[in-house]
Amino acid sequence: MIDLAALGSLRAVDTHGSVVAAAEALGFTPSAVSQQVKRLEKQTGVPLLERVGRGVMLTSHGRHLVDAGGRLLTDLEEIEAGLHRQAATVAGHLRLAAFSTAMRGLVAPVVRALRDAHPDLTLSLSEREPWDTVDLVAAGHYEVGVVHRWGDVALAIPEHLVATTVAHDVADVIVHREHPLAGRTRVSPHDLVDEDWIATHEGTICREWLTRMYDGTGRLPRIAHQSMEFDSHLALVRAGLGIALVPRLGRADLHADLVAVPAHDPVPTREVIAVHRRSMTTSPAVAAVLAALGRSAG
Repeated sequence: MIDLAALGSLRAVDTHGSVVAAAEALGFTPSAVSQQVKRLEKQTGVPLLERVGRGVMLTSHGRHLVDAGGRLLTDLEEIEAGLHRQAATVAGHLRLAAFSTAMRGLVAPVVRALRDAHPDLTLSLSEREPWDTVDLVAAGHYEVGVVHRWGDVALAIPEHLVATTVAHDVADVIVHREHPLAGRTRVSPHDLVDEDWIATHEGTICREWLTRMYDGTGRLPRIAHQSMEFDSHLALVRAGLGIALVPRLGRADLHADLVAVPAHDPVPTREVIAVHRRSMTTSPAVAAVLAALGRSAG
């Protein structure tokens, strides 16, 4: 009999390209993932992984098993969700991934309420970037993911995932209280062309949005400092090292030394989206989590 947990580990190796990366995504040790794959090879009697340089890749047998096994795991998810729906039971274990500000401002506030309302439901939380979250939910490593999409910045969501909008979040331009813009009621990108920015790294969704904000100015934002955490952005603005575009969701207290100035033309707005696999649409547990996220955002 094929070990389904081991099959999930093999699929994770395929998704992430290495045993180490798969272990990190699953919350296991690399040794545990390797042992699961070896157990699967023993059960099937064929090699499933082969070394390529310093990494590994699936053999043709491994590819067949992951492709066929993926359909099996999807069918089992649908069966389990249907059983819970028939029993009207919010139960089981859900793994949820979310970006950092959603974890602070949206997810954390609802987890205790969910646990109190549904004692048979357990949740494991992990902080991830949106593109990673979509991949992890699509590959079956998480049941629910919370991601964001800024304006027309693309976020590809596979067809076998269901996307539910749970909130809309606006970002403000954060400046030091002594900055010349601190007294403004609002600013546009044309007002900001000569400013030094604290921003996230190149390739992130937030950075792409900041760059697109400057469309029509004939300029690019002048990036002085880079950080992945908005709390660090606030600290750098507080030190007088630049300005930052920081969403309201999960934002720390600005205190008296920082000022949030609304932006317009365009208004920096991101859509906060919960994604789950279509095979879990009938799951009462997934429905309960989506409902709780929507209430928290409201």
